[in-house]
Amino acid sequence: MTYEKPVMTASELKKMGFTREVLTKAFKDPGQTFAWKVNPFKRNSPIMVDTEGFEKWRLKQVRASRSTIA
Repeated sequence: MTYEKPVMTASELKKMGFTREVLTKAFKDPGQTFAWKVNPFKRNSPIMVDTEGFEKWRLKQVRASRSTIA
């Protein structure tokens, strides 16, 4: 998948069609290094996402879901 920018906000990714649930799951995934809050001390701080890392994580999730189906 092609992204508009190398780092995007979660809101921008939602506009591209990703659900809030997927973005939250990615952000809260233990050990992930591609998503962070601008200010971690503020509850409503925007989440920034490195799109290259997010894409790798997303493809890994797709492969994992397909292997459980087969």
